[in-house]
Amino acid sequence: MSQLITGAGAVVSVGDDIDEIFRALCAGTTGLAGLRGFDRTRYRTRNAYEIDDRPGDGDVPGRATAWLLRAVEQAAEQAGLGDDLSGVPILVGTGLRELRSIELAHRDGADFGLDRLHFGTALRERFGAARTYTFSGACSASLYALAMASDLIASGAEDHVVVAGVDTLTESMYGLLDRVHMDPPERVQPFDRDRRGVLMGDGAAAVVLRRETPEAARGALGRLRAVSMNCDAHHVTAPDPEGIAEAVRDAQRQAGVKPGDIDLVLLHGTGTLLNDEAEATAIAEVFGTDVTAPLMTAIKSMTGHTSGSAGLVSLIVALRAMASGRVPPTVGLADPVDEAAGFRFATGRVEGADIGVAQIDAFGFGGVNAVAIVERAGR
Repeated sequence: MSQLITGAGAVVSVGDDIDEIFRALCAGTTGLAGLRGFDRTRYRTRNAYEIDDRPGDGDVPGRATAWLLRAVEQAAEQAGLGDDLSGVPILVGTGLRELRSIELAHRDGADFGLDRLHFGTALRERFGAARTYTFSGACSASLYALAMASDLIASGAEDHVVVAGVDTLTESMYGLLDRVHMDPPERVQPFDRDRRGVLMGDGAAAVVLRRETPEAARGALGRLRAVSMNCDAHHVTAPDPEGIAEAVRDAQRQAGVKPGDIDLVLLHGTGTLLNDEAEATAIAEVFGTDVTAPLMTAIKSMTGHTSGSAGLVSLIVALRAMASGRVPPTVGLADPVDEAAGFRFATGRVEGADIGVAQIDAFGFGGVNAVAIVERAGR
């Protein structure tokens, strides 16, 4: 059963709302810069995709929460819900919650209470939210939250649900990734032979999902046809092409579409040596002879990997692409890997594309895979 997306909001390194973000991405603008939040001389990798909102040198706690509140505010306002969300559940997907604030409290004595780790306290204070749920589910967390929201509406339990995702760079994760890269990456280059690995990015995103009615459909941003979830448990970190392929098949089956019906794929595309090849293998297997038909793009080349918010950020970009006919390019992609050789990547300016149905991929550590299918409003 499909539902409507009636509001959206986002904050990432290239913009503070969805209009600014989409313009920047279509222009190929990247949020890549020298690391600002902590001492870059301690690491081989020196760059990241950070939101530049710190008041001065060093770092401050609570930044992820602030972005989350902005994204939810934007989405709720657009959906006509206003500031009182006391009767609306808010589901938040995240990888590390406010772990950066905990690092600052532990190391520097920053003032940060543990009751703010899960975001519920701030959401109650800002929106009067009585029911908030924080899911820590790696890089597919926000699409997992979207699937749960869809189930709540389909079951008849709710008419509206706010779904969000958020994450910020933490020094512990940055240091871990710095150590596992054989050759430190300078940027994210999804599906390119010369890619070196992933760089993280700050980000928050939110959408309002609601039960479909003729009145609501007139102002909707798009229609959610399906969200699939699985956990293949193949490996702690390494992806499994078969688990990814099954998630894609299941999403298309639930949505009642075939591979040839998909006009655009927002790929997960992290730029890592294993994930890109695994995803490309899975997509090629599922799409078969139709793999050359849809446009494909990977926006982490401009936003970095925004972890728990990544799925929703891509979904919002897909909605804007369907409405405008514009598709952001995969920046830095010059020589695709063999597994993606047949893909029709958007690498330059794309305008006037007729996009009726889009697929959004999000895959996380432990094999937590999620795939969403959305449809253009009014279709």
